[in-house]
Amino acid sequence: MTDQTNDRKIEHIQVIRDDPATDRSKAYFDRIHLMHRALPELDLSRIDPSVEFLGKKLRFPLLISSMTGGDHDLVRTINQNLATAAERCQVAMGVGSQRVMFTQPAARASFDLRGFAPTTVLIANVGAVQLNYGFDAQRCRDVMDVLGADALFLHLNPLQEAVQPEGDTNFSGIADAIGRLRQALDKPIILKEVGSGLSPADIQLGLDQGIRYFDIAGSGGTSWSRIEHHRRSDKSADTSTDQSTGLGVRFQDWGLPTPLALKLAEPFLDRATLLASGGIRDGIDMAKSVILGATLCGVAAPLLQPAMESADAVVAVIERLHREFITAMFLLGTPDLATLYRNKALIVEER
Repeated sequence: MTDQTNDRKIEHIQVIRDDPATDRSKAYFDRIHLMHRALPELDLSRIDPSVEFLGKKLRFPLLISSMTGGDHDLVRTINQNLATAAERCQVAMGVGSQRVMFTQPAARASFDLRGFAPTTVLIANVGAVQLNYGFDAQRCRDVMDVLGADALFLHLNPLQEAVQPEGDTNFSGIADAIGRLRQALDKPIILKEVGSGLSPADIQLGLDQGIRYFDIAGSGGTSWSRIEHHRRSDKSADTSTDQSTGLGVRFQDWGLPTPLALKLAEPFLDRATLLASGGIRDGIDMAKSVILGATLCGVAAPLLQPAMESADAVVAVIERLHREFITAMFLLGTPDLATLYRNKALIVEER
């Protein structure tokens, strides 16, 4: 008997491969112009982009964002290649949703990654809505233990669940449930959207429950709404005339673009640590995110195909991002992360 949750992981990967438009490529960061320095008064070779996160030093502020997991050779290959590359490059990594471990026990192997990444930051992942569907603190400890995780992503995906054929859509009382879970765990929780952005009200609810880490995860990159559109068997029920304008397509660009979500979150930066993801495609986008208040920058889609090939292919993409990031720092006259972080004087124009 096949498992629906496990099968869905492979369907997601196939959709992303078959439909390039799942990456919305909105390039919202391109609207931000930065102050170029022709006399940076720096030695490029001495730029220090390192950052500390969850008590560990990372080579630069890159997070390999959550992608997948499950009982399938391709999924195991992807996660092992990502973890190997994360360790070699000393960047952080988050895994895809681990709920599948409890419906398909063999899927645990795809999350058993500490052996591939013994020292770097690894972040476990479950859907926050599952707290309303029987997922308790012990299960959260289990998903963290199998990964050897430094923290837990609780992902918030109401749009994806609303479009998903088998979606779980009871989000009532989730904030209080998150607060109870935080008190029961001994490692940090990171609240994470999956591509529609966290609003100031969302961040405030998290802060009220003792959460201090937030992944903004705005729109502009991968659209899970569009991905789930492809999985719906009732597309004709969404529209009577045009199959291309079903529910998932209608909402494919819904949400707060990542740069806007970061700006809206600025008042919370004295109490919250922000991660930025959603539409970040190069080192320049990463630099802009750090200027806007992000401690880490998450990238997923550009790493998926390389992860199907080899750890070396993933490393090559990470090294490109690293070179782009330190080049941006050099051209901005910023020798380290402290001089880049929240330095809004580096922004000269927005369109």
